[in-house]
Amino acid sequence: MYVIAIGWLYVTLLMAATEPNLTAGVLTFTFYGLAPLALFLWLFGTPQRRRNRAAAERSENGENKPDRPRATPEE
Repeated sequence: MYVIAIGWLYVTLLMAATEPNLTAGVLTFTFYGLAPLALFLWLFGTPQRRRNRAAAERSENGENKPDRPRATPEE
């Protein structure tokens, strides 16, 4: 997913570099590059944020802790 993001930023940076003045270049990069990319990463990162939140809640509640110590093999 990050390869797509880097590629998109590269393309929009080149688009911004061809604008006739600095203001148009900055606005092109912001509205064609950064804003859509931020939305894309936020939307596609939602499932991972949910998994992280659920894992944090499980660890807070102690659900990941074993109920009893592991049995060691007798020698």
